[in-house]
Amino acid sequence: MKILISNALIIPMTKEGLSLRGDIGIDGKHIVFVGTGDPSFKADRIIDGSSFLAMPSLINAHTHVSMGLMRNYKDSLPTLQAWLAEIFPIEGKLTTDDVLAASRLGIIELIQSGCTMFTDMYFEPQATAQAVIEGGIRGSIGVTLFGDLEENKARVEEREKLLAPYVAQAEGRLTLNVAPHAIYTCTQETYQYAASWARQHGRVFHTHLSETKKEVDDCIAQTGMTPPAYLAKIGVLQDVKSILAHCVHLSNEDIDLLKSFDTTIVHNPSSNLKLSSGIAPIASYLHAGIPVALGTDGASSNNNLNMFEEMHIASLLGRVVDTESEKLTPYQVLEMATKGGAEAMGVEDRIGTLEAGKEADLLLIDLKKSHLTPLNDPFSALVYAAQSADIDTVFCQGTILMEQHKVQTLNEHTVMDEVQERWADVLRR
Repeated sequence: MKILISNALIIPMTKEGLSLRGDIGIDGKHIVFVGTGDPSFKADRIIDGSSFLAMPSLINAHTHVSMGLMRNYKDSLPTLQAWLAEIFPIEGKLTTDDVLAASRLGIIELIQSGCTMFTDMYFEPQATAQAVIEGGIRGSIGVTLFGDLEENKARVEEREKLLAPYVAQAEGRLTLNVAPHAIYTCTQETYQYAASWARQHGRVFHTHLSETKKEVDDCIAQTGMTPPAYLAKIGVLQDVKSILAHCVHLSNEDIDLLKSFDTTIVHNPSSNLKLSSGIAPIASYLHAGIPVALGTDGASSNNNLNMFEEMHIASLLGRVVDTESEKLTPYQVLEMATKGGAEAMGVEDRIGTLEAGKEADLLLIDLKKSHLTPLNDPFSALVYAAQSADIDTVFCQGTILMEQHKVQTLNEHTVMDEVQERWADVLRR
């Protein structure tokens, strides 16, 4: 199908400060032009974009998408460690069907907040993969590892076979990565195996790192090194594309070390604030040359998957915690949520910006809102004023996943009802 979006305000995210008024042509999965229209392009459908802002879809670079089951549960605990002590026993009760229902709910929430790709780390990944296919978005599904080497080897082999049919069915929207949970839940040998597997298969290595001061202090006490130095020492970060979630507590030496590897830090400001983990000095990382992407973490430590809210909080924190010469700009935050996420996942040649030849993952944002009037600087408007409720239409691979605020691929009310029932059942187990 050929779709023409006419006369929209376009933020292509290809150059800082660039915005233009023009057209976007979509032919099947791909963008065929951005800006000046092609007279030979005969659209099957024309969308009047005169009241819309068009921009790349957002990428949630670190989440646990099915943890919405535990949303608004055990929220007043003082630390990450205290919270995990309450969450781990609940997770031990979850079934594949629980994770499937919660993944469907999370994907609805992602679509509603303008996100068409997420990087996940959780149990029962085949259930999340099924929800990805049903929802029509993109998922990078992590084979999550805990504990000792032999059980993790078996888990990876099993999950590879289990997920292969889903990957084949998803038309390029589903990939597999490896995700050792953290240095305090995985052995050295598990980390080394995970990194080796990622190198061998050309996949992404995804882990939590330096999320809390306790994690850092414990690692120093046990190994004499900070978490990044430990991973580098055991050969985990070399020659692999890695995603390091959180990185709230990095020393100057850690920063110098990480910029020598092919790694991206994923900023999760809401979760870090809620769990009292601290505030990552993201502008300092960018200034040092370390790529940064944006994530929500799970909806039980956030408590939502709203990437527009995450951009807003990241922008505000980035104005107060860094030095006078290192403050986040609106464009940098938008880049973290779009192009930065695509680069972290190695899919920047396909998505993350609006350019001819790339796949058509984009949003149409309704500008006819009191809180967006006058618009003035559209980049500031997107991170300081826009709400996820302003998103009218969401495309992924040229397919409309949401139009006029209504998700097209999953039944929101049916999914919510099932999640309510399943959570009540979990609490009875």
